[in-house]
Amino acid sequence: MLSQEDIIVTKTDLRGHLTYTNDVFLKISAVAEEQALGSPHNFIRHPDMPAGIYKLLWDSISTRQELFAYVKNLALDGAHYWVLAHATPSYDKHGKHVGYHSMRRSASRGAIAQIEPVYAQMRAAETGLTGRARADASFACLRALLAERDLTYSQWIWRIVEDH
Repeated sequence: MLSQEDIIVTKTDLRGHLTYTNDVFLKISAVAEEQALGSPHNFIRHPDMPAGIYKLLWDSISTRQELFAYVKNLALDGAHYWVLAHATPSYDKHGKHVGYHSMRRSASRGAIAQIEPVYAQMRAAETGLTGRARADASFACLRALLAERDLTYSQWIWRIVEDH
């Protein structure tokens, strides 16, 4: 179980393969360091996560922007856990983009209660689709839901964070 004090830290290369994990990540994901390092970070992707969230994540960090997102992950032992993730590009001492860095904290029950219905609608928009079409439909659904609320994605996330 991820406690309020725990911080998950990972680093990846430009392709999303893990180059560093802290002990909290290894413990909560039920994975050995030898298994994790070099693996695609998405090996912990939970099937309940809409593809549109990952489209938003990659669109943001690949253009050198940070992103905060609520994410449901799947541990190798079958358990799942929710986090508020902060993903950002990493640079070497010369300013060259070399990978990505992510820090995650546990998500509150109240935040999860606000996120789950939106993610369910996004997943419904993905029905019958695969690949890029699936991600695009899911992301379009998110944009429409946010437009109805007259919010940007960042405004929506920060309202949830501030409420909980």
